[in-house]
Amino acid sequence: MARLMMILYAVIGTTLAGIGVVVAVSLNMYEFQAIIVSAVIGAVIALPATWLVARKLENI
Repeated sequence: MARLMMILYAVIGTTLAGIGVVVAVSLNMYEFQAIIVSAVIGAVIALPATWLVARKLENI
């Protein structure tokens, strides 16, 4: 399951980090630190999301 999680995280992590950056920019937070923090928050949120998706795919 670890290999599946790594593959899924490559997609889910970048997607959620990108969503975080878009949210920060749409809220007029153009500072470098705000953009980085929102991307990191998205990447951290992607960890449990990846685990849930991998678990569901393993049970199919």
